[in-house]
Amino acid sequence: MKWKVTHVRVCLNLASVLVLLLGLGTSVWIYQRATNASKSILGYEEGGGSVYPVTPEDSKMFIRDLELYGGKANVFAYQLRRWFAGLWHGKSLAVIVGCSAILISFALFYAADHLPSRSESDTSGKSSQEGTDPKP
Repeated sequence: MKWKVTHVRVCLNLASVLVLLLGLGTSVWIYQRATNASKSILGYEEGGGSVYPVTPEDSKMFIRDLELYGGKANVFAYQLRRWFAGLWHGKSLAVIVGCSAILISFALFYAADHLPSRSESDTSGKSSQEGTDPKP
């Protein structure tokens, strides 16, 4: 029984470290290679000392048409869908991969840390066996 619990604990700790290293490495690689450029940029607009890309979806006429045909809920749904689609591209994808790797690694380490120890498993096994045996 000792070998099984120790073996599972070691495997979970090893998996935790492996997930963390691979996930963070992949995250850094994605972040370095990613660009946040959109293909639908019509031009650029200057304002407040910064330059912003202009897309057709940012125009007031487009937003007005969305609201005309579907109401405020349509505009909200479009903006939510656009935000969610933007999470899976560019540098934001690298952040999501890194955070996911950290969370999964922590979960594996937590599971390994909270496995029953040898003394707990032996005492619980003895008491359950003694309780089932009839006394002479």
